[in-house]
Amino acid sequence: MTTAKRRRKKRSRERGVALILVLGALTILAVMLTDFQDETSAELGSALSSRDGLKAEYAARSAVSLARLLIAAEPTIRKAIAPLFMLMGGPPPQIPVWQFADQVLGAFNDAAGQAKFSALASVNMEKGKKLGMEGAGFDIEILDEDSKIDLNNAWRDPLTQTRLAAQIMGLIAPLQYEPLFTSRDGDGQYSDRLQICSAMIDWADANQDQMSCDLRTALGPSTAPEDSFYQQLDPPYFRKNAPYDSLEELHQVRGISDDFWSTFIDPDPNDPTRRNVTVWGTGKVNVNTANAQTLLAVVCGGATAAKMCIDPLEGAKFVALVNMIRMFTSGAPVFTSANGFISTLKQQSPIGLILKSLNLEPVVFSSEAEVKKAITAESKVFTIIATGRVKSGQRDSRVRINAVIDFRSAPTPAQLLANQLPPGAAAALGLGGAPGSGAAGSPGTGVAGGLGAALTGSATNALPFSGFVPGQLPANAPPGATVDGALAYLIPNPGGRIVYFHMD
Repeated sequence: MTTAKRRRKKRSRERGVALILVLGALTILAVMLTDFQDETSAELGSALSSRDGLKAEYAARSAVSLARLLIAAEPTIRKAIAPLFMLMGGPPPQIPVWQFADQVLGAFNDAAGQAKFSALASVNMEKGKKLGMEGAGFDIEILDEDSKIDLNNAWRDPLTQTRLAAQIMGLIAPLQYEPLFTSRDGDGQYSDRLQICSAMIDWADANQDQMSCDLRTALGPSTAPEDSFYQQLDPPYFRKNAPYDSLEELHQVRGISDDFWSTFIDPDPNDPTRRNVTVWGTGKVNVNTANAQTLLAVVCGGATAAKMCIDPLEGAKFVALVNMIRMFTSGAPVFTSANGFISTLKQQSPIGLILKSLNLEPVVFSSEAEVKKAITAESKVFTIIATGRVKSGQRDSRVRINAVIDFRSAPTPAQLLANQLPPGAAAALGLGGAPGSGAAGSPGTGVAGGLGAALTGSATNALPFSGFVPGQLPANAPPGATVDGALAYLIPNPGGRIVYFHMD
């Protein structure tokens, strides 16, 4: 065979090799490109999700700050309408501005929120500047914790524990709930009303003795150990003997079954306003904002003679009347003090005469002074539930913040401004604060004197702040003092004091 023929035969055997190499290279490149694309898409999706989550978080934080500002502005709103109530012969009540937070704060929300604000205020938001959010929004709900029975009253003194026992018994005593206490609870035990009431208080009180909720007798606390019941369970455990941190702790308390929970603690999980108890209150129940069932419990806890506490039909009539009155008043506060509430139930006020005309019997209290210690007409502790949301394509990022804010001793924005001015300037501008506001005043009083005393350790030597600026120390602070940590906590804030903060 000639050389030329051999070459031609060799070339014919090698024909198509280049195509195979090219196809192999393309396959490898395709796999690499697909893997790279998947990795890049995952990283991009993660980055976008983190971005949207951060935007949603700060939308929720903004909602919390706005809500605190709204509540802090309530005294100013109340002062504006004071002349109206002067004509009626009384001081103005606290305005429940928190009930309209989603509408009032809509001006700073997304398009849907701005539409709510426009409907409320009858204004054209298109002419507003630097309002609203682009690409984000928030949902907000503010819960009045003082509208509920505060279970952490069990941690306080014996007299407060007795008032709490009366309120719990007023809540669970009506006869229509009898089946809950004649069947086995979640632990397979039988627990009557008195045992469950005692267990709820003993879980949080500081002593080792069992509380007696039988207020008809003069018996004091039992010397039986509180843990005797819990030690017989499988597995055994000890009661806490410290304040409740959350309502969920009640699931560990004797007799708190699912039926008990859904009847008395949280009747409607979708409507937190229907909760009857809390662990965050000031210790007093706001009669203007408490739901009808909680009001009935408070009344029955302090009454010696009230048909509504014995007859289920009379109790249902009271609940219906409370709901009807609030429907007619559109949630506006009715009482300006505890005295007004007591006079109404004794049927010695205009609203009380309405109750009398509807054949509701007057209430006779065992001790009006004790009832006044258990109720109030103002709320100071609020739970803010803010949900920040960002919608981007198919992604819906949401971040929810639960914050509990305590407004006790919080100065109003005007009072804080008075604290920042030199002595005398606040009075010249008409910004003089109420007692305890810390405005220019006598040494050792108000927020200025209070914090000065905290800094120096002596209330007698405390001086008012001159030109006080939040976050900075006053001139009379001791050498080396800082506003970090616990000391910063003492500086008053018109937006209240955060006592609980959780984000998810």
